[in-house]
Amino acid sequence: MDTSTLTDLYQSTGPFATALVDVAHDTENGAHEHELRVRAACDSLREQGADDSVVTAVAERLGEVVHEPAPVARVVVATGDGVLYDQTASFRVDDTVATWAPLPDLARWIEHRDAVVTFVLATVDHVGGDVGLYRSDLPSPEQLESIEGSTENIHQVGATDWGNLNYQHRTENVWAKNAAEVADRISSYVRAGTRLVLLAGDPRSKSLVRERLNEAQAAIVELEHGTRNEDGGDGALQQAVREALLEQVVRQRLERVHELRERLGRGDGAVSGVDDVADAFVQGQVDTLLLDPGRAADADLDVSAHPGLTLPEERLRADQALVAAAVLTSAEVSVVPAAALDGAPVAAVLRWEA
Repeated sequence: MDTSTLTDLYQSTGPFATALVDVAHDTENGAHEHELRVRAACDSLREQGADDSVVTAVAERLGEVVHEPAPVARVVVATGDGVLYDQTASFRVDDTVATWAPLPDLARWIEHRDAVVTFVLATVDHVGGDVGLYRSDLPSPEQLESIEGSTENIHQVGATDWGNLNYQHRTENVWAKNAAEVADRISSYVRAGTRLVLLAGDPRSKSLVRERLNEAQAAIVELEHGTRNEDGGDGALQQAVREALLEQVVRQRLERVHELRERLGRGDGAVSGVDDVADAFVQGQVDTLLLDPGRAADADLDVSAHPGLTLPEERLRADQALVAAAVLTSAEVSVVPAAALDGAPVAAVLRWEA
């Protein structure tokens, strides 16, 4: 996960109240259940010593109704200066987070965000295509555009004489031109940083668009399902998209783990364990922090034992401390199970070797 969106939060002065709560209203008693979850989180913050004004700010924000289909999670971080961070996303919160601490408690939120994929979905036919920019944790596209190309000579006919051959040639030219317009729009998203493109729709049109994207710096996946103008009702297409996104997340995490193990095996470019990772942060070496949120939450970090670590000088939960160090040094954070880290709660891929 790119941590740049958290920089302002972590440059603020604590202590911080962090609450991650399920705010969906997908049951008959959804509103009451939402109220109970918010109340329980706020009661926990008070028990941990949070100021009444901070708890009130958290309660008011979490109590708002989010008009999105379930599942819906909401994370709120507040200090005596008010709410500093407030985000919603489409996932279910099984265990509410409510923490009053010197640092924000965002490892569980990052666990979700690390699995979010930004992607382009283009459903194409001979006339053009519907091109949308999506985020895997949101139900609706962030941007959606219908591209309608030329319909002249759009239908292909049998080649029984020279006239029909000429017509067919013109038809194929129209298809190629329309595909180029769709590919140009997709390319604009790729140039802006999107690294996954899903193509659905007419097989020949998909092939034409893909040919135009052969030098695009993105993974391009052709889906077997979906046609234009289905108004989101194609269950097979939705399932194909979910499978492609899951494959992308798994592939990215495997690549990170393989890189880590290769570097650890060489004895350079990576470290593991809470204290070694903290020392790497002191030197500004960490490119990517890899952590198991549950295991890292059970470990402590004595900040005073690592001079130069710009964190409150006390014993802190390792997950909170190392995520803060990652944000403050512009390192990325990736969530992987401890088993993939050879049992360590945290590890790091380094920018350079000391």
